[in-house]
Amino acid sequence: MANTRTVELLIAGMDCAECTRHVQRALLSVPGVATAEVFLASEKAVLQLEREQVDLAALRQAVANAGYSVPETAGPAQDSAPQAAQANLSRQVVRLTAVVLAAVLFVVVVGEWLGLLERITGLVPWPVGLLLVLAGGYPIFRNVLRAALRRQITSHTLMTLGVVAALAVGEWATAVVIVFFMRVGDYVEQFTTGRARRAVQGLAALAPQTARLLRDGEEVEVPIAEVRVGDVVVVRPGEKLPVDGDVVAGQATVDQATITGESLPVEAGPGSRVYAASLAQLGSLRVRASHVGPDTTFGRIIRLVEEAEAHRADVQRFADRFTGYYLPIVAGLAALTLIIGRDPLVAAAVLVVACSCSIALATPIAMLASIGAAARSGLLIKGGKYLETVAQADVLLIDKTGTLTLGRPQLTDVIPLDGLDEAGLLALAAAAERYSEHPLAEAVRAAARNRNLPLVEPAAFEALPGLGVHAEINGRRVTVGSRRLLAPIESPTVAGLEAQGKTLLFVGQDGQLSGILAVADTLRPEVPAALAQVRQLGIRQIELLTGDNERAAADLAGRLGVAYRANLLPEEKIAIVREYQAQGRKVVMVGDGVNDAPALAQADVGVAMGAAGTDVALEAAHVALLRDDWTLVPELFRLARRTMGVVKMNLAFTAVYNLLGLSLAAAGLLPPILAAAAQSLPDLGILANSSRLLRGGRNGRRRTTDDRRQ
Repeated sequence: MANTRTVELLIAGMDCAECTRHVQRALLSVPGVATAEVFLASEKAVLQLEREQVDLAALRQAVANAGYSVPETAGPAQDSAPQAAQANLSRQVVRLTAVVLAAVLFVVVVGEWLGLLERITGLVPWPVGLLLVLAGGYPIFRNVLRAALRRQITSHTLMTLGVVAALAVGEWATAVVIVFFMRVGDYVEQFTTGRARRAVQGLAALAPQTARLLRDGEEVEVPIAEVRVGDVVVVRPGEKLPVDGDVVAGQATVDQATITGESLPVEAGPGSRVYAASLAQLGSLRVRASHVGPDTTFGRIIRLVEEAEAHRADVQRFADRFTGYYLPIVAGLAALTLIIGRDPLVAAAVLVVACSCSIALATPIAMLASIGAAARSGLLIKGGKYLETVAQADVLLIDKTGTLTLGRPQLTDVIPLDGLDEAGLLALAAAAERYSEHPLAEAVRAAARNRNLPLVEPAAFEALPGLGVHAEINGRRVTVGSRRLLAPIESPTVAGLEAQGKTLLFVGQDGQLSGILAVADTLRPEVPAALAQVRQLGIRQIELLTGDNERAAADLAGRLGVAYRANLLPEEKIAIVREYQAQGRKVVMVGDGVNDAPALAQADVGVAMGAAGTDVALEAAHVALLRDDWTLVPELFRLARRTMGVVKMNLAFTAVYNLLGLSLAAAGLLPPILAAAAQSLPDLGILANSSRLLRGGRNGRRRTTDDRRQ
């Protein structure tokens, strides 16, 4: 839509999936609103507006009519101190609620058992009881009325009918207790969603709000919104980087755990790429900004995690649809109970005990907990539906270069001949390759640097494209290159190295062969153990897809014990993905996120390696590994299966609880007062069960680090 504009609104007052649907419908009712996505975790709505004349006032009014509000101002992040205070306040509210809940239940149960409750309530005039009900339930009744005017039914609609039924038969004390537990239920739901929400919002709090710019030789501190691409930012020890960019001066140890999940810091100096929200330690830096604000890697991570709710799992969509039918069914059941038993209080108990919010919360709470915890561990998951798909996956396809391997050639073998030792042969070859720009030459020079070998300055140098180099060193003509530059040599050693897919460099002096160097794109050290864990998790079909030659692919696949297909073009990889999908298989593909982007997008779940700073990876893949660490791949499968296990437990618990509660209420065995108390408890059960995923994310991160240390 070329004539549309995007607007973001913060929404206050949402505490369940049902709330997001109400806000979405309200916003879509405003003329000129093309699309509206409402996110519970980030408490905001993202709108596409078709006309410029759609103003904020109309949108605010629509949200207010739905029973929610749009805050006047809001920053992109909050201080950790207020967050800590809010978390402490939540704990106090829960403790206080538990104490009051226990006291009220004791008074109600014991009072009714001893017959004291009727004596106490008999002393209070009915109009006073009515005022107590209206005062305590006014916010809820107001929202229910607004929803009714919009032809919407909410869980509070049913409980409000229960209050009306209790009042109609003169049971104002019962109505007061129902209202009390309605408010308690609201607090419980807010706390439940807030706990999972903080896993996501805690990421945004890590971003710095100001930056120190270098202007005319002086340092000026400005709000982050005023920083522009090309500005030079000064970062002192202990400060967080406010931008993505390249270091132009300075030296520091940088903790990039916020971006990559990697616990070990990295050394940054001139020419190094650094990322916003990373922490500078033991040094200061001057960084030229390449991406600022929401365009930084950290900003994109925040946006994608926030919007992950838009990609709902099938099980979540089922729960959402079920909730839409559940409320009318409960209302019908209550009406049937009233017709058969002619007892308004029994019908009220049926209305009150229904827990539709717990059904709606069962899936998103678990998904939010997993996605937020995974982001802190280096796994960026773009939506709950991808977690669900990974849990169902039975095929893993893997790219080779840059995915299984490091993506750059390294020297693997040094075979001296003609009286030289390994150090002498490597020093000779590195000196000859000193001015070559070929990647294989850099691999030779890097190996020499790692061994601290001195390099002789060549008196003459000649590069032979496609063949190698000639150089004059110590009065001798040194040649490094393919076998075509020297006399052919055949031996079991050469044949064995070539069978492994390695590239051979022949080193000669004055036309005589002096030794052989083997260069290869080496396998990531953690890959074999990671693939073994993937197999243990039940993924039996693992296949290597590569554009490399048959010989190199066969050697690598043989070492890893996987199937392979070689000499593939990008469109052929897509065809293989579709081939498995046509068989009804769920395909996960891991690639480097650049040349594999089409296949990653075609797969049921595409996983991009090393996505920090890679736009293509973040956009094309459904899951991004924010560091090049294969131990995150089995961690993804484990997390997905644990998450779906928690979701199924949440749904099963909620279904059984609701069925039992409705049955007892319809049979007259659960009075309205206890029904009101019972309806708020499933949310706490869902929170307790889903909280295991928050702990699991941190455990997963420690396990990953431990694996690398082994």
